[in-house]
Amino acid sequence: MSKKIIIAVLMVAISLGSFAQQRTTRLTLYRQFKPSTITLKTGQKIKQSLTNVFLKNSTLVYLKDEYTMEANMDNIAAVEFDDRTYVNINNQLAYLVDSVGGNCVYRIDIFDMDAYNAQLRNNVNINAIPSFSGDMISTSSVDLNTEEDYKFPVFPHFYFSYNGEIIKAHEREISRRLPKDEDIRRKYRTAISMDGFSWIENESVVSVLRAITPTKEQQEEAEP
Repeated sequence: MSKKIIIAVLMVAISLGSFAQQRTTRLTLYRQFKPSTITLKTGQKIKQSLTNVFLKNSTLVYLKDEYTMEANMDNIAAVEFDDRTYVNINNQLAYLVDSVGGNCVYRIDIFDMDAYNAQLRNNVNINAIPSFSGDMISTSSVDLNTEEDYKFPVFPHFYFSYNGEIIKAHEREISRRLPKDEDIRRKYRTAISMDGFSWIENESVVSVLRAITPTKEQQEEAEP
């Protein structure tokens, strides 16, 4: 009777598509370092010629001679590039997505390193070759990752600037910060229960901001 090699495949398939808005091979937002104007928390403005946004933790980096340096985010209030202005939220660079009635949605893009490592780890086949007695005598692994798998998944984090407070875009966080106005709370519940709603998608998060921001008429009625 011919002997057959028995291959035991240990593989857990996960999809990053529902978690990451994009994937990239770059560690920085921009392909090349570019000029920016940095506003310090003291109000002082500094022009820097070669800067970028480091996507590992959404911080400012700059070139100094042949070295890439990470700026001290404790001192930075905002960074203005030619195409986008960032503000400092929790020592991470966040950009404006939209604003409604003085309230704003900000977005921070950072690598989801846990998902990245899990993707690479799980896309490996472990091949076990048994002996004639059935005991395992050797193992080998085959890397099934594609070039796309080796790209970093970039995960968006959203924050609201709401009534003067910075609030993480999270159902529980927003619920406990909303005013007691029942109409606003009803609109909020309706917004997050809509089909296709997602806390990691721009339009969905902006729809929440619209729902919880009183109209001009409501604001006037609330004034004494």
